[in-house]
Amino acid sequence: MLSSNATTDASKPAAPSGGVQSLERAFDLLERMADAGGEVGLSELSASSGLPLPTIHRLMRTLVACGYVRQQSNRRYSLGPRLIRLGESASRLLGTWARPFLARLVEATGETANMALLDGDEIVYVAQVPSKHSMRMFTEVGRRVLPHSTGVGKALLAHTPADEVRALLGRTGMPAATEKTITTPEGFLEALEHVRRVGYAVDDNEQEIGVRCLAVSVPNSPTAAAISISGPAGRVTESATDKIVPILQEVAQELSVVLTNAGHN
Repeated sequence: MLSSNATTDASKPAAPSGGVQSLERAFDLLERMADAGGEVGLSELSASSGLPLPTIHRLMRTLVACGYVRQQSNRRYSLGPRLIRLGESASRLLGTWARPFLARLVEATGETANMALLDGDEIVYVAQVPSKHSMRMFTEVGRRVLPHSTGVGKALLAHTPADEVRALLGRTGMPAATEKTITTPEGFLEALEHVRRVGYAVDDNEQEIGVRCLAVSVPNSPTAAAISISGPAGRVTESATDKIVPILQEVAQELSVVLTNAGHN
């Protein structure tokens, strides 16, 4: 799984004093497995974590027994199916925490506000607050789309290494949703460079004709997340963009504080 929030020693929160060391280590190993794509060998975990092999073997044996890790026939280890339920519940909570911030976006911009995550090679929408204007929107909670045709996809992949982006695009095939969809890796990488330069992403009729979307990533989110507004191209104009983007960035920063502190309240 690609993630723009890959775990690094520098970015990890410090372990709380008085914590149970084996529990901290077990969660650290699960995060390292996720960062490695979901499947690793014990020696890789030992090299990345600095823990001795016997310690890792003992922790992994416990995780396997609980169903959170599975041992493959090739003796490598993969994330287990019991994590799916935890992830789904956490995604729903993420949407719940985000909704008041999306409501603020709707109030400030008049357009529909969304929150999306990168799940494997797909974008999944986890929260939405609709505009008060009556308009049928393509996006809805639970919908999955490919990243190359969405503003949130560009925002989420903007800081992912180019070779990983190319690999993802190779797997998805970059089908055209409209005649304005970017359908070449070179074109998409140029779009990501533009996102890095200006600090926000645009979907200009690329997912749905007549609809423009502006998106920004949520900085320091525990999992890669982005928020966006979507509306008719006649309303989400270039001049409107200049007013909307600072609001998006401000709300994303405030949401980041809530998400990063959620586990410490």
